[in-house]
Parts: sequence; structure tokens; C-alpha cells
Amino acid sequence: MPEMNNLIQTAAGREQFFIALYKSTFPSVANYVSKMGGTFDEAKDIFQDALVVYYEKAINSGLIIKTNEKTYLLGISKHLWLRKFKSDILNTSIDGFDISLDEIDEQPSESKLMHFLETAGKKCMELLRSFYYDQVPLGDAAKLFGFSGVRSATVQKYKCLEKVRETIKEKSLTYEDFLN
Repeated sequence: MPEMNNLIQTAAGREQFFIALYKSTFPSVANYVSKMGGTFDEAKDIFQDALVVYYEKAINSGLIIKTNEKTYLLGISKHLWLRKFKSDILNTSIDGFDISLDEIDEQPSESKLMHFLETAGKKCMELLRSFYYDQVPLGDAAKLFGFSGVRSATVQKYKCLEKVRETIKEKSLTYEDFLN
């Protein structure tokens, strides 16, 4: 891609330069914005703003880029997107959310949770209870349950949790299924 300084002397040169930048850089910007939850139109807006920032800096301050234009523009676009994203989060109205105060206070049903924990087996249930409820450190739990070390206790705790997750997944349960 040609250097900007060589092409901005004429209108045709600027147009050629910006078309080349658009073709080489916009797909990366659109991909980034999409991954960050933005739309194609938002990506176009962000990229247009980035081009303006880039052009103004190049004209006003004799910008010297140490990498390349594509990388520089992508960086500007990311910065602009993050600034827009933060602004949108701060200005989001809570009117669009459909949450009743009753839902906020709902707690998972202890009996339903216990039922699924029991499906993992008695030893698993005791290990999980000692770690999560009694808050026994894994080193102590390893000794208590006869494991060779902390690593073994960690692996067993993970396997127990996976048994519970599998049961829940098999039954296609959601969080709401555990509410009273």
C-alpha cells in the first residue's frame, strides 16, 4: 500500500489511498466490532471516524507511523469502539429490562439442588460439601478423604462437578428449573 504522504497531494491520490485503506482494513475492523457485539453499520461508522482521525492527524501533525497504516487504523478503530461501548453501557436505560422485583429475590430450591448433587454419589457429595459449604481447604480435604495430595483432591472435585453438570445437561435443565 502506498504511503499517504506521497498520495495526498491530489484529490485523485487521496481517493485512491483511502479506497486502498478501506479495502485492506475495513474487514478487520468489521470482524473486531462483530466479535465485540456490534453491528455492521456500527463497524462502518467506527471505521469512518477512524479514517477522519487518521487523516486529521496526518495533515495537522505530520503523523509518522512506525508500523503500517492498516495496523494504525485498526488501533484507532478499536479505541473508538471501546469508547463508544463504554458510553453506551453508561447510557443504557433500564426501562427495556423486564425484571420484576419478585424474580430478584428468588433463590434456587435447596431440595432440587441437593437432588442433583446426590446423583454424583455419596463421596462426591461429601467432598463438595466440605469444600464449598464447610470451606475446608483442599489440602485438608485431601487428607480427610484419603487422596494422595492436593492435586488429586482438585481432580476429584472437578470430576464430581462434571458428574452434576452432565446430569443437568442430560435433562436440559436451566437456572429457572431450580427456582421454587
